[in-house]
Amino acid sequence: MHVTDQQVRKLLMEHQKSGGVGTAAMMAGMHRNTAGRYIRDGELPSETVVDRNWRTKTDPFAEHWAEVTAMLTEAPELEGKALFEWLSDRHPGSYQEGQVRTFQRHVRQWRALYGPEKEVYFQQTHLPGIRMQTDFTCMNSLGITIGGVPFDHKACHDVLTYSNWEWATICHSESLLAIRKGLQAALVRLGHIPLEHWTDHSTAATHELGGDERGIRGFNSGYLKLTDYFGMTPRTINLDSPNENGDVESANGAFKRRVKQHLLLRGSRDFECEDVYRGFLEYVLNRANDRRRKRLAEELAVMRILEVPLLPGYVEEDVTVSRWSTIQTDRRAYSVPSRLIGETVRVRRHEEQVEVFLSGIKQLEMPRLTGDKKHAIKYRDIIEWLVRKPGAFAQYRFRADLFPSLVFRRAFDRLCKDCAPRTADMEYLRILRQAAQTMESDVERVLVDLEERNICPRWAAVQEFWPQPQPVAVPELMPLIVELGAYDALLQEAQS
Repeated sequence: MHVTDQQVRKLLMEHQKSGGVGTAAMMAGMHRNTAGRYIRDGELPSETVVDRNWRTKTDPFAEHWAEVTAMLTEAPELEGKALFEWLSDRHPGSYQEGQVRTFQRHVRQWRALYGPEKEVYFQQTHLPGIRMQTDFTCMNSLGITIGGVPFDHKACHDVLTYSNWEWATICHSESLLAIRKGLQAALVRLGHIPLEHWTDHSTAATHELGGDERGIRGFNSGYLKLTDYFGMTPRTINLDSPNENGDVESANGAFKRRVKQHLLLRGSRDFECEDVYRGFLEYVLNRANDRRRKRLAEELAVMRILEVPLLPGYVEEDVTVSRWSTIQTDRRAYSVPSRLIGETVRVRRHEEQVEVFLSGIKQLEMPRLTGDKKHAIKYRDIIEWLVRKPGAFAQYRFRADLFPSLVFRRAFDRLCKDCAPRTADMEYLRILRQAAQTMESDVERVLVDLEERNICPRWAAVQEFWPQPQPVAVPELMPLIVELGAYDALLQEAQS
């Protein structure tokens, strides 16, 4: 029968009272001989347990373990599962799929006993008011939709390392504008400024444009202007060392898990508009920060008060419209109306959109390009000149942008199949001009109709199948008859 520590304690206590082994053994619920041994030795059962260092089963890998250790010695980074597959291929029929977990434990034990030294991480002491860390995290895994449409976005996540106070803003790229927007939003919420601002080696924060390697030339001038304006010291972690940004890295996962839980409580991941979703995120963040007020108060007590006005949420520059009716900003090309060719316009590049001004008057606004997109050409800006110069279409650098949808692309391919190249270009450009002058969706419906009828979408065919305008019925209005007697009655009543 297994004897517990509690029984032995009871035994020793009763033996002190009565002095009799038999009575004490009966009170503790054990055999007299067993009780005598514990009284003689004076040790608890947990103190007499001997660690077992022998095997109860035969080691199934003993025969070929020398080959495994040789491979691990030569390439210590080999994973257990890959090594098990290699061993199974060398000795067919010797090992089964169900042994892979046992083999992985063997490999893990070998690494602990004979493997290479592992990297040591040193726990840091965080002081209040010193460090704020910023990082971007992708939010697409949450499945957020706006009006039923998937909403692809990131979050610019800011964390104070002492109190773990956090704030996050919606963004669509890891750009300097996104960092400016996120950092300023966090500072406004705090009303104070920490001493240091830490980031990883993101392009916007640390990559000096024109350098050969990421970070080789340090912080770029735009980011330095941002930190200097708020009097913060810019800091960055070493390359490939996310653990040095550990607080915000771990907070990213915790933040998304918290948002996910609130989405489950909400019962829906769809929001009416982006502002409603932004309000939802702020609610989640405020709830989390409520539990950090005590340590946050310690940080606010030593941080500088935010007294400088906020920077504008855009980058402004003057550019000249090229003879190709395009402007270059942020190393990306945008088309503008041809009437602006040769003019110097002012471009305001926001995090989500680009605005173009001439003499202080806004001329147009367009979505800002991100990622691998390098140009955005609107066919409406240049179609009239392309119709006049159809020969330029064949080798036009941005020709792919002149197909608004797959329907237009298929129509052009059919024209190329049935017509000579120059004729196909002229026919398609006329169709594209019709889309610019009327409604793109109407032209698309006509092209689909022609495709279903297996008719080549030449300009004449498009005109033939173009929907005829429906006559507008003018409503008959009854003549307005004014009865002035009612006004006379009001005046008489007022005078009386």
